[in-house]
Amino acid sequence: MDKTQTSARPEVPHLPARDAGALFAEHALLPGGWARDVLLRWDAGGRLVCAAPGSDAGDAPRAPGPVVPGMPNLHSHAFQRAFAGLTEYRAQAQDSFWSWRDLMYRFAARISPESLQAIATWLYVEMLEAGYTSVCEFHYVHHDQGGRPYADDATLSLALLRAARAAGIGITLLPVLYQASGFGGRPPRADQARFIRSTDNMLSLLERLAPATRAQEAVLGLAPHSLRAVPPDSLRAAVQGLTALDARAPIHIHVAEQRQEVDDCVAWSGQRPVQWLLDHASVDARWCLVHATHMTPEEYAAAARTGAVAGICPTTEANLGDGIFDMPLWLRHGGRWGVGSDSHACVNAAEELLMLEYSQRLSLRQRNVLAGSGQPQVGTALWLAAVQGGAQAAGRAVAGIAEGQQADFAVLDPRHVALAGLPAEAMLSAHVFASSRGTALHGVWTGGVQRVAAGRHALHERAAQEFVAARAAIIAA
Repeated sequence: MDKTQTSARPEVPHLPARDAGALFAEHALLPGGWARDVLLRWDAGGRLVCAAPGSDAGDAPRAPGPVVPGMPNLHSHAFQRAFAGLTEYRAQAQDSFWSWRDLMYRFAARISPESLQAIATWLYVEMLEAGYTSVCEFHYVHHDQGGRPYADDATLSLALLRAARAAGIGITLLPVLYQASGFGGRPPRADQARFIRSTDNMLSLLERLAPATRAQEAVLGLAPHSLRAVPPDSLRAAVQGLTALDARAPIHIHVAEQRQEVDDCVAWSGQRPVQWLLDHASVDARWCLVHATHMTPEEYAAAARTGAVAGICPTTEANLGDGIFDMPLWLRHGGRWGVGSDSHACVNAAEELLMLEYSQRLSLRQRNVLAGSGQPQVGTALWLAAVQGGAQAAGRAVAGIAEGQQADFAVLDPRHVALAGLPAEAMLSAHVFASSRGTALHGVWTGGVQRVAAGRHALHERAAQEFVAARAAIIAA
């Protein structure tokens, strides 16, 4: 293992004790569709032990509006929330993902453990208020501002765990393996020094983080950053090492996000990125292929057959000019998918679904593209599919309102002007397509604990103030 590791044990952030509870919903969105008079009961561990339609309320409190499953956010770079809005100006003749990335690296160079925790805490509060109940944190800023490991090598990872615990959001922590600046193992750039780890060092970090994630009921996985950043031998060794630690641990990777990435991969290997990955790695249902924007029809079919989840980040992909994922083709092959807020230019589960559907409409010049054959309501079809795929990518029991799953759900606000007087299924569509989206949720629960009431998280004011202060300090630096 890398000798930069210290022998100190990482802090183990335990969860507080919880109580069993119940809620009665006149309308609830179950995995099979909308149901009436649903009694929800959960145990002290926050797992649903009852999700029974056609029930009496009994002594359970009544939900003020329709209940929908909480949305997993399958792709997050938390520190980038403080960067949102700072690049919306033209810096060169033609701006691109790559010019945006250079600016982002400059911002990442100034992140401290304290600022990361403040930024992530506010971000996770925002997520909960917007209907996300769990997050997959693709975490690649590992070292200090000089690129040296902290005395406790888990320092920044633990800051993210503390932020998730404070906000009350479920987390899948995905430390990122990053070793090269381009295909063929090109040496890393100076401004990537905070990201770089050897494979042995990464596996050592995972071993040290395992107790902390278990204590927090979090999931620990691995994120090989991309094929351009992780050479083939390292990718193979890292996946083997992770599997030895936990054969079910999720694996997330950026792939085929940009056309230049595709061209560079072809120049290096003679294959496109998704094609190369499928030929050289045992991709299966543990994997999340983040973006996968630029695939051939053959790649769509082959990738879908693996059972991997496509991690679609519609607002970030629009913000960065990535392109449009061909969702109808993916679905034709039985592909699974979920949504993430990625760079956090937008933090709203409904907004991602709206952008996803609208991008397909603009591309195909059709309406209601992603309604399912058995589910004509687009909002309902989108919500259920994104919950299922996001849960798979997270490796957590958050696949919807069903026995054995976490009691993670949101209650729509029936008094919101965009929702008032509508049937339950139309309320969800109005939340996605016809409201200001961030205001149409009344309450949010994770693990049976109410985190958001009347649209606000208890930490809203304090977390917002600490976020603003952290961002100001970074900009001043």
